[in-house]
Amino acid sequence: MYVQEVVVLNQVGLHARPATFFIQCANEFRSSIWIEKDEKRVNAKSLLGVLSLGVVGGTKIKIIADGLDEEEAVDKLVKLVESGFSNIDSLFGSKEDSVDSPSSTKEEATQVFGSKEDSLDSPSSAKGEATQV
Repeated sequence: MYVQEVVVLNQVGLHARPATFFIQCANEFRSSIWIEKDEKRVNAKSLLGVLSLGVVGGTKIKIIADGLDEEEAVDKLVKLVESGFSNIDSLFGSKEDSVDSPSSTKEEATQVFGSKEDSLDSPSSAKGEATQV
């Protein structure tokens, strides 16, 4: 088991997009990873768990990992938090993605939900076949 304490530097803390980036980073590792705040520990790979902590800027948290890549996992997550989530590019390899970039939000939504042309009314957007039971 490997543990480090870190202070969350960005103003919004671990809410919405920063929490999502944190979870994506945590999911890159095979180790079990937790975040602890005020004696409450949650799974760092769970959005609901992370959001339930209510971590705001200036909060001290513990990042805990247990597994084969525990040190690498904690070190990378600590770097992410210490950067104020400003070094997303170097961690995720995309220059367009930034926590403060509103244009990337629209692009991400289009990737997840599709564009207007990919509506549910279009037969070409169907992902499977319906069968009668």
